[in-house]
Amino acid sequence: MPTAHIAEDIITKQRRSNWIRLRTLVWLRWIAIVGQIVTITVATLFLDFQLALGGFSVVIGASIIVNVFAAFVYPENMRLSERGTTLMLLFDITQLSAMLYLSGGLSNPFALLILVPVTISATALRPAPALAIGGLTIIFVTLVALMNVPLLDARGVAMVLPEIFILGNWAGIVIGVAFLGVFAWKITSEIHTMSEALLATQMALGREQKLTDLGGVVAAAAHELGTPLATIKLVSAELIDDLEDHEDLRADAQLIHEQADRCRDILRSMGRSGKNDLHLQIAPLQALVEEAADPHMSRGKTVLIEAFAGEGSTDQPHVYRHPEMIHGLRNLVQNAVDFSKSTVWIDIAWTAETISIRIIDDGTGFPASVIGKIGDPFMRRHRPEIDVETRPAYEGMGLGLFIAKTLLERTGAEISFANGSDPQDQYLHAGRRSGAIVELLWQADRIAVSKEEQTKALGENLPFDH
Repeated sequence: MPTAHIAEDIITKQRRSNWIRLRTLVWLRWIAIVGQIVTITVATLFLDFQLALGGFSVVIGASIIVNVFAAFVYPENMRLSERGTTLMLLFDITQLSAMLYLSGGLSNPFALLILVPVTISATALRPAPALAIGGLTIIFVTLVALMNVPLLDARGVAMVLPEIFILGNWAGIVIGVAFLGVFAWKITSEIHTMSEALLATQMALGREQKLTDLGGVVAAAAHELGTPLATIKLVSAELIDDLEDHEDLRADAQLIHEQADRCRDILRSMGRSGKNDLHLQIAPLQALVEEAADPHMSRGKTVLIEAFAGEGSTDQPHVYRHPEMIHGLRNLVQNAVDFSKSTVWIDIAWTAETISIRIIDDGTGFPASVIGKIGDPFMRRHRPEIDVETRPAYEGMGLGLFIAKTLLERTGAEISFANGSDPQDQYLHAGRRSGAIVELLWQADRIAVSKEEQTKALGENLPFDH
């Protein structure tokens, strides 16, 4: 699936590190600074706590300096690299830990705020730096629990929670770091993966649409150039007859005649892909399937296409040549050819209400561990050595099948995956319908063209604008 591989190569080069703008973290830090100043003011003036105001001034002042520096030195639309995001979050964790150290450690109810940088790191960074931030947070929380400046009330009495509560707070924060980190990373990864896969799907569909449009241009060009080429052939043939006594001129006329034939052959060959011509906007279902399978018919495997009319239906339905159907079917056929031993069967069946296509191969089928996940983007599995030897260029099931499934579902298809036999079956699979089975089912009115549409006038062919 060339388009899938191209899209995946582009996508894998992208990093989460470019997700966050520096200005976003600066504004979040300003909010935290304001909240810290308000809390200290209320605790000092209204609750009469005796706080180390000098220490708080140094810690909060450091945050203000970093914010001012970031706001004035760097452009407003700057997005942080992974290293920059990691350093910013490490600074925030250190600053929060220092604030907790100066205000009673884990006896301070605001200790839970230290989970905020951990959550941001899990959503914005790759696992390695996110784990580093999570581990450092646990270390800081542990140190703050063991060593801190106690909160003193108006009488100078230290307000310290019982040790069992301190232990509970420590355990809760540690569990929160682990749970929120893993949960945020997992959810964000799935959302990001799906958005990237949908982007790749749009790229594949766009490419197929461009190829279809290009084919229409070629077909129209072949049609328009047919008359002048025929005239050139006719005139050159007459010149050949009239110049029998002039060998040099006759050779030139003969060359013109041959080149006209060559132009005709080239246009005829290119015009075979011109499926967007008015006469070929719709096609019999089997013709569309054959077109989709054509690139894989000569890859050393036998591809058998059979059509069956169901009860209450005789004529084969005609369908619109949607790029989604062609590209999706082509991907599925490629998978079947890749994994087959020798033969791939494509069964086409229809009734008055439904249209179905089954693609079956004689390979070992889908592994039991992944059959329930087929169609998810970027799915990977461990490849045994024999698989690497037989298909060295194959990178795994994932993006290509996701693209095929998504495109076909856009046409109204219901897709199911199954195996013809147990993958551990010891009998020879070659020549048997024992491998992977992909079944597509449409309601006939979703893709079939009505009889009236098939027989109505095509309308006027519009000339090209010069």
